[in-house]
This record gives sequence, structure tokens and C-alpha cells, in this order.
Amino acid sequence: MSGHSKFANIKHKKERTDVQRGKIFTKLGRELAVAVKMGGSDPSTNTKLKDVVAKAKASNMPNDTIARSIKKAAGELDSVNYETIVYEGYGINGIAVIVECLTDNKNRTAANVRHAFSKNGGNMGTTGCVSFLFDRKGEIVLERNEDLDEDAVMMAAIEAGAEDVYSEEEGLEVVTAVEDFSAVVEAVEALGITPISAEITMIPQTTTDLEDPDDRKKMRKILDQLEDDDDVQNVFTNWGNEE
Repeated sequence: MSGHSKFANIKHKKERTDVQRGKIFTKLGRELAVAVKMGGSDPSTNTKLKDVVAKAKASNMPNDTIARSIKKAAGELDSVNYETIVYEGYGINGIAVIVECLTDNKNRTAANVRHAFSKNGGNMGTTGCVSFLFDRKGEIVLERNEDLDEDAVMMAAIEAGAEDVYSEEEGLEVVTAVEDFSAVVEAVEALGITPISAEITMIPQTTTDLEDPDDRKKMRKILDQLEDDDDVQNVFTNWGNEE
């Protein structure tokens, strides 16, 4: 995904309505619950939980809401029965799509994901059909403004273990190994900067553009339908000029 489309996509998500934002918070709450079940309710000893908390904060989830979600999950460990499932498929003109889900009903989720692809001109593939085209990384995105000291961010991020820092017109993209993600987020936040996005993600090795406006609309429909599904946590693509 190009730098421009990355920032455009983040802005698109940030501008969602209150109803959609509530759905995002519900999904984040589910991720927090699963992380608590996996490793306990203390982010200092549960790296997975620490990573999800960073993602939630970057998504503007209030701190008290995050704390309540963790506390609730800690008291309901036996009732948290979500299963992580990853689907892969193809969008318009072979655009690669990875769909990460947390579900308590695999049959329902599989049917919904398959329908989102087939209804809009894509198709669901087999496990491994596109994942080899991506690298799993930590990604921290910072918006450019008058308070952003690019040199200070680069120095702090690299010292904390970042692999790369990319300077774009709209801001900075910091890429890390998964195991160094939390440390780099902390280093950036120590500078008084709040990322507009911070998450463990799948970064495409190469990207594909869609030149036809109709193709872009169809691709957007696939992604919107997937992202609106309650069971879908993350959708990753190699669409280069995503709108």
C-alpha cells in the first residue's frame, strides 16, 4: 500500500459515524478479551494485551473503556470462547485480501466472508493462497503537524528497535518486527506523540493499482462489507491506490 493510500485509508476509518465507531470499539473489546484470556490482565507481562491496548488507544478508544474491557474480561475468562480464524481471497483484478476474524461461530463467519467476496466480484481462496505476499510487522503511523519532530522520532524509533521509518507527505510510518512493536510505541509516545494508527499488521511486499473507477468502487464494496461484519477484526490488502 502506498504512503498516500495508507493515510487516506486511516482517515477514511477515523471519519466513520458514531455507530460505526461503536462497532470498532466492540471489536477492539473482543480483541482485548481474547488477549486477557491468552496471557492475563497485566499489559506489563502480557505482550499481546499490550499490543492491543496500543491499537485501541490509536483508534481513540477512551482509556476508561479500555480498562473496563480488560477488567470485564478478567472476570469472565470462562465465558470468552472466541476463535481466531484467517481467510484469504482475491478482490477485483486479483487484489490479494487477508481477513482476520474472531468468532464464536465458524460456519456463520465463513459464510459471511465468502458472501462479501462473491457478491462484489471477488472470490475466497484457500489458506496460504495470498499470505506469502505479505510480511507480518508492527506499524505505527504518525500524522505530520507542526509539533512532529521528524529527526527526534526517527532517532527514538530506531534506538527502540524499529526496522524502518518512512517519511511521507502526510506523516511518518514506522515499521517494526512484531516483538519490538511495544517498545517502539512506548518510545514514540515518550516524545508526547499519539499515533493515528498503531497495530500488528500485514504489509504487502508489492502493491497493485486499480485504474478503472468502477473497479475501485467494486473493491471498496468488498472491503466495506468485510469490515462491517462483526466477526471481522482486520482486513489487509495489496491494493496500492486504495481510496
